[in-house]
Amino acid sequence: MTKKPAFARGRATPPGVDRRAPGPYDIDMDSQRRAACAIERGELLGLLRKSELLSGLLDDDLDYAAESSECFVLPAGETLFSPGERAKRFYLVRSGEVGAFKPEEPRHELARFVAGDAIADFDFAAGAVLDAEARVMADAELVAFPRRGLGMQDLAREKPDAAARIHLRALSMISKRLRSTQRLISENSPWVRELRRQIYTDASTGLWSRTFLDEELPRSLEPPTAIVLVKPDRFKELNDAHGHGAGDQAMAILSGILVAETEALGRGWAVRLRSNETALVVPRCDMAEATAVARRLAAAVAGIEVPAAAGTGFAFTASVAIAVWPEDGAEWRRLVDGAYGVLTKAWRDGGARMYRLKPHAGAKP
Repeated sequence: MTKKPAFARGRATPPGVDRRAPGPYDIDMDSQRRAACAIERGELLGLLRKSELLSGLLDDDLDYAAESSECFVLPAGETLFSPGERAKRFYLVRSGEVGAFKPEEPRHELARFVAGDAIADFDFAAGAVLDAEARVMADAELVAFPRRGLGMQDLAREKPDAAARIHLRALSMISKRLRSTQRLISENSPWVRELRRQIYTDASTGLWSRTFLDEELPRSLEPPTAIVLVKPDRFKELNDAHGHGAGDQAMAILSGILVAETEALGRGWAVRLRSNETALVVPRCDMAEATAVARRLAAAVAGIEVPAAAGTGFAFTASVAIAVWPEDGAEWRRLVDGAYGVLTKAWRDGGARMYRLKPHAGAKP
């Protein structure tokens, strides 16, 4: 197979395109010291395929987009585009760096684009007027689509089916960005934040809720992540003998123990599962460290002094279960349910026990 040659953009004129009448921003290359650069077809296709706007095109359409592009060099300090210009094309950084600046704050850099990044793709898709200046920060090689002197109307005239599919990609891109913006605004509105706080926080203890454990926390998992479940034994005895107020006091102390452990570790979440069953989730925590955490928690529970039961000799022991993700199970929800079953077994076996999800062997804490 004959290797396709490298080609420099901006030299060939497609049939039917008048180069004698440049548009308002089709400035002569030499006036901005834009030197054409050669780029292999395979590299160019790969670069165009990375852009959101052109990524879903058919191979023939992408080939046509490549033929309608140009590669050029701009030295550091040159301006790629200025505020007020219509976005007639977008750019892909082949090498170098380009910064974006607001005209009213020329020294405040809004963004930095490096190799592989697209510049002004959304503005081009929307046919918008540019509101920022793009300035070359380090000598850059850039690919522009479409090349200067060639507009979408020319593409539509030469290859209407390809142009139509590019327009559809543009509409899809605009729609996707708008949905993302609306979701961002919605998720950060005060009433939504308050609602999320109420859903994900246990009102009586201030700990995270089981809903948070199931729905939100999985997004923050970092292997290995340990979950240590803790259930004070003899809790019903406390309530029966001293009233539910005593149970509330015990839960407040237990909550403080869990939160203090996360603070000492510098990471983790203290969770109330249900009733007097709690959990500590610790990211970047292997089984050895999780076991040490579990032993500290069991000892702390045994040392709880409930004011309502002072002088009665009442003391807790603790049933504890330990599991580590993903070592003990790759599916988080199933792992939590399994660990909860192990906690229940430890309690039913008489309490004062520490069990691990895998293996299910028990040991006195």
